[in-house]
Amino acid sequence: MIARRLLVALITVPLLLVALPAAGVEGADPVDPPVIGVVTGPVLTGDPAYRSVLRVAPATWDVEDVTLGYQWLRGRRVVAGATAARYRPGLDDIGRRLRVRVTATRDGYADGSATSEPVRVRRARLAREQRPTVSGTRRYLRTLEATGGAWEQRVTRTFRWLRGQEPIPGATGRTYRLTARDVGRRIRVQVRAARPGYVADGWRSARPGRTLHRVPLRRTVLYSVQTRGRISADLPLFKRLAHASLNDPRGWRTTGIGFRRVRSGGAMTLVLAEAARVPDFSSGCSSRWSCRVGRHVVINQDRWRFASPAWRAYGGSLRGYRHMVVNHEVGHWLGHGHRSCPGRGAAAPVMQQQSISLAGCRFNPFPTVREWFTPRFP
Repeated sequence: MIARRLLVALITVPLLLVALPAAGVEGADPVDPPVIGVVTGPVLTGDPAYRSVLRVAPATWDVEDVTLGYQWLRGRRVVAGATAARYRPGLDDIGRRLRVRVTATRDGYADGSATSEPVRVRRARLAREQRPTVSGTRRYLRTLEATGGAWEQRVTRTFRWLRGQEPIPGATGRTYRLTARDVGRRIRVQVRAARPGYVADGWRSARPGRTLHRVPLRRTVLYSVQTRGRISADLPLFKRLAHASLNDPRGWRTTGIGFRRVRSGGAMTLVLAEAARVPDFSSGCSSRWSCRVGRHVVINQDRWRFASPAWRAYGGSLRGYRHMVVNHEVGHWLGHGHRSCPGRGAAAPVMQQQSISLAGCRFNPFPTVREWFTPRFP
């Protein structure tokens, strides 16, 4: 009997010892699942420009068969709805840094995540298709017209006309009327194309020929320069400015007559004369004014240096007066007589005696349209 009880005790005690630890585990902390680790992080590929596509080069993880999730970040903020492996930057992204956060999940593991290095988004470039062009006759007072060119994208265009490399003030329309300053220069248009998200593109028309005078040259007048009396004016400057007036596109050159200075002789003599010596050419000439006698076009030195009282009272420039007095006296040599003011407020004919009075007209240094002819050379 004793032996039997001893046998039961030997079997029961180990069973109790085995049961006791099981009762203690019930209240212990659970074991955390392992975290998915990243081996190589994600990398952004593609051009980081507006409307280009950015993609995520796959990361590698220390656990296989993971499911990936994506979240794009603008700076530190989440981009709403951007949860794919590719992203097309919009206007809000220009100038900002973009990154993507990739999350890896798998049953039995804690999620792992990795974030790419950022890229800064820039404006895209417009794609050119057809260069702007300019049509029209390249002569003084003619009008040129530009086409706007073509780009792959729909763009807003603005126009800027150029004289050489410099913008022409105020010339911002599709058309441009050629001026005297354009003669001898190359005029073309630059079209600026703009679209939100893109770098503005300025595209110039092809390099053109030079702008010509209003009409072709049909006759060249040879002339020489002389002086009379005591000259205090700058004679080289007189020669240069007078020659510029004679060949100015707004002057008699607009009738097809050009002028070339020679050392002596020629068909016309341009004289810079001391005021007191002007009457030496003819009793009809005055020491107050300039004069034309035969082949001699006589410019009164006082008028050349100081203009006339009437001109100064009007506020006209000295250069404007010098244009006018040369054109007026040479106009007599070309066969023109005096003209009167055609109406109050109108531009005075260059053959009007503007040095004396305007008679209601506006000062004008160059021939008017009604004076665009030369009786001497019909």
